[in-house]
Amino acid sequence: MPVDLGLTLPQFGPGAGDAARIGRFAADAEAAGAASLWVGDRLLAARDPQIGYGGTDTIPVEFRRALDPFALLAAAAVTTTTARLGASVLVAPLYAPALLARSLATIAALSDGRLLAGLGIGWSPEEYAAAGVGFDHRGARLDELLDTLDILWAGHGEGLDGRFWTTPACWVETPTPRPPLYAAAFSEKALRRVGRRCDGWLPVARLTEHAVEAAGKAVEGLRVMRVTIDDAARAAGRDPAAIATELRVNLTGDVDRGELAEAVALLVARTGFERVFLDPMYRDDTVDARLATFTHVRDALA
Repeated sequence: MPVDLGLTLPQFGPGAGDAARIGRFAADAEAAGAASLWVGDRLLAARDPQIGYGGTDTIPVEFRRALDPFALLAAAAVTTTTARLGASVLVAPLYAPALLARSLATIAALSDGRLLAGLGIGWSPEEYAAAGVGFDHRGARLDELLDTLDILWAGHGEGLDGRFWTTPACWVETPTPRPPLYAAAFSEKALRRVGRRCDGWLPVARLTEHAVEAAGKAVEGLRVMRVTIDDAARAAGRDPAAIATELRVNLTGDVDRGELAEAVALLVARTGFERVFLDPMYRDDTVDARLATFTHVRDALA
């Protein structure tokens, strides 16, 4: 099965120190065959977090340095021509709907319609506090934000007086075509939201030192989650095949390049998810090493 392989931009940790090279890196990655380029979203790294990252009680040191996702997407948009540009993911409730609509529309225009707008609800109470947004009812906030984007991008100049935001009747740039809206989702409720109303799903597989073994363990969970999405889509009168999947593969620092390609091939073969992108943030400290990891996997899968 062919693999549509992408790569994250160097946004966090040591990679953030090469911000001046982001545009060139995006162009080089595209030239090397990257079908998609991705950013994440970290506002800050709390010193004493109430909730840690990924089920831990800490936050990775890499998140202490973070570049703005919209700026990086804009830089990549003007230095590339074919790669899809995605967010995995924006912590959507941190942004007022009109601000988010304008930013996404701008990047969609700069990239000539290559943007995949990935949205999520985040996990850090401190980020919400710093943005002046309540941490409660995050799923409901995301639903209202999606409703408001629908209204603003319909181009009729309407607004929405919602539970969390008041958006007056107004005109906000309407991208043509409208950016596909993707969502990260793992809980049943969030997965059903994807099936009801999103254009795509952003699952994650985490590969460790024993990458092939880790990939094998991830497969069944990914399959079950996709079934939940498909069932919700059918219940809403939608075609599940119209909901795309872009699988993020997170690498720990001890993943061997030689085993990585085999693990990716296994994930694709057993899930049917042909679109995959690598995040070597913990493994590769430099932009050159990040690109080398990508090209190694590309060549091994060819």
